[in-house]
Amino acid sequence: MAPKHFIVALILSLPCAAAARAQTPEDPAVTACKSTGLVALQEHSADITGLVLDPESLAITAADTKVEDVSVKTVILGEAYIERNGTAGKADRFVCLLGEKGKVLLTFFTAK
Repeated sequence: MAPKHFIVALILSLPCAAAARAQTPEDPAVTACKSTGLVALQEHSADITGLVLDPESLAITAADTKVEDVSVKTVILGEAYIERNGTAGKADRFVCLLGEKGKVLLTFFTAK
């Protein structure tokens, strides 16, 4: 499935999602998304040294939906600051999808 179609399918399924729950920086879902996102970013650019997720902007939503045959159980949306050589730039939008047992299915960053 093309990434654009995947995002559209996700957005269309969100009205069926449960309300956002309170989040903390120690939330296992946030930790999983942050570490997986950082690894993915570093694979594309060696100068990326860190990733900071803005806890005030995070919305963590329980979901009970599927994309084709893959279950999506949690959706995290928010702002992320990508650190390059120790310096963070401006905020990027961040989306993370988690499946069964907290497995990260997708991390996606886009400039505002």
